Amino acid sequence: MPSLFSAIFPPPPTFTEKDLQSLAGKVFIVTGAASGVGFELAKILYGAGGTVYIAARSTSRCEGAIQKIKNQAGNSKPVGRLESIVVDLADLASVKDAANEFLRRETRLDVLVHNAGVMMPPAGSKGKQGHGLEMATNCLAPYLLTILLEPLLIRTAASSPTLSVRVVFIVSLIQFGTPQGGVMFDSQGNPQTLSSKSDTYMQSKAGGALLAGEFAKRLESRNILSVRDLPGIASSIMKRVFKEPVYGAYTELYASLSPELKAEHNGGYIMAWGRIAQLPAHVAKGLKSTSQGGTGSAEKFFEHCDRETKGYK
Repeated sequence: MPSLFSAIFPPPPTFTEKDLQSLAGKVFIVTGAASGVGFELAKILYGAGGTVYIAARSTSRCEGAIQKIKNQAGNSKPVGRLESIVVDLADLASVKDAANEFLRRETRLDVLVHNAGVMMPPAGSKGKQGHGLEMATNCLAPYLLTILLEPLLIRTAASSPTLSVRVVFIVSLIQFGTPQGGVMFDSQGNPQTLSSKSDTYMQSKAGGALLAGEFAKRLESRNILSVRDLPGIASSIMKRVFKEPVYGAYTELYASLSPELKAEHNGGYIMAWGRIAQLPAHVAKGLKSTSQGGTGSAEKFFEHCDRETKGYK
């Protein structure tokens, strides 16, 4: 497993925009693409000819990002197509509306990147349906969006090269500071409310890691790859080591398109700036069922997400 030093000071990326073939005809959704790492990823995909949906909270944020990408691209060729899709990940109804809107407009989806997230908001912050804001945004919304778009992902994969259709969950540096097992459950099978802001955040990101593993099992027979990746340390640390958001985008690009990822990497963990790594042992144990010698945390968390989003499918 990479050390903390290796995680903060990774080697140079080996898969960048220079390694891309034409993405003409391919369709991507990148949540949180109005700024930061998601914006840089969208710009790379667009520059290679892909159709990229900028998913953000408002029309103004989506359209502003689209115009900025076009301005920065200038007259470079090839370029693809940029589209906007408004979604508030703190509101399950908005997630459903966004998915339905996308399905009305497109007949394929090659890569779904769950880039958006929220980190340590004010204490007591809630999503529209009353869930903790981090759990709603970082786990329930990505789960629901994947479930709603799953039929289209499956149809796309049926006529696509092996494992080129992918779902990418963005997680944090989960080998450091994650609660044991990733998610701690109460007696009703729901994630516990934790007292520490950092523990609450890390639990939500570990939840995303568990979801990636469960979707990998669910979709492995459908020619779809589900992986979790770490685009970089928190932006403040990235600035200290003089790395711009595009480096985080290279991690997501690797997870989304690198031909190095094979069937054995389904459900895998990608470190910055595009390296295959191992999950912490206690999180990996949570991915296994009790009959396999694990804790069954991933199954339990998947069931929790299913219950909490039931009215929006």
